[in-house]
Amino acid sequence: MSTTLSSPSSDHASLIDGKAFAAGLRETIREDVRVFHDKHHVTPGLAVILVGNDPASEVYVRNKAIQTHHAGMRSFMHMLPETTTEAELLTLIKRLNTDPEIHGILVQLPLPAGLDARTVTNAILPEKDVDGLGEINAGRLASGKPGLIPCTPLGCLMLLRHELGDMKGKHAVVIGCSNLVGKPLALLLLEEGCTVSVAHIHTKNPKELAQQADILVVATGVQGLVKGDWIKPGATVIDVGITRITLDNGKTRLAGDVVFDEAVRTAGRITPVPGGVGPMTIACLLKNTLTAAQLLVTGQAE
Repeated sequence: MSTTLSSPSSDHASLIDGKAFAAGLRETIREDVRVFHDKHHVTPGLAVILVGNDPASEVYVRNKAIQTHHAGMRSFMHMLPETTTEAELLTLIKRLNTDPEIHGILVQLPLPAGLDARTVTNAILPEKDVDGLGEINAGRLASGKPGLIPCTPLGCLMLLRHELGDMKGKHAVVIGCSNLVGKPLALLLLEEGCTVSVAHIHTKNPKELAQQADILVVATGVQGLVKGDWIKPGATVIDVGITRITLDNGKTRLAGDVVFDEAVRTAGRITPVPGGVGPMTIACLLKNTLTAAQLLVTGQAE
């Protein structure tokens, strides 16, 4: 969903309104959950595990619970102390794996020191891995087989499909190669028929590469990395980064990896921060939870 920016200048990009798109997606999911329940008498259940007392994570986890309930699903919160051992955490995951009321399991990252995220993530049954971060789902994505897709890349893809439709032949440049966003999104864009380039910390001239992109996705966590002159005129820009910065007056605001005020003068379409990719992540978590329930109950996504 694109909206024109408030500036009257015609040389400004259209704003990709992820907040509005996510709201519509959540309502669609809510209706699909109702239909699924009426047909199979099953309510999708999402278990979220938080280890430790990180305030930002606590707020995020509670927001997930609120959105889960709004979608007509059941939310099971497991708030564990910082002192939780890896063995204790794995025991909980094993129990949730066999619980028929639980269709999706998410462990909030990052984990406290002493807990290995890879071990913990891979302990979740692939069928319940609604974050899509386990190695089996990663392998399914890499080989083009059906599986649960990481939520943020899935959200980016949905926005791009809505904005651009057929992406075959477009040059997509992904800056950032994390397992969470960059790698899976690059694979998803390959499946769409894009020519995909991936830039990372060792790329010698990322600016030059970015200037070639019809689709530019930035997911580095480096605030303000991409300036306006990195962007090809008319390109579609997806800014995944989000950093809280302190202003001169002492107040704070959220900023992305792209210098928005510069990029908006060159790009054709662009996601804002906040209000772009962020809302899509939780919406796609709900979508994955419903998909997981469908697969577990019927053997196929409906």
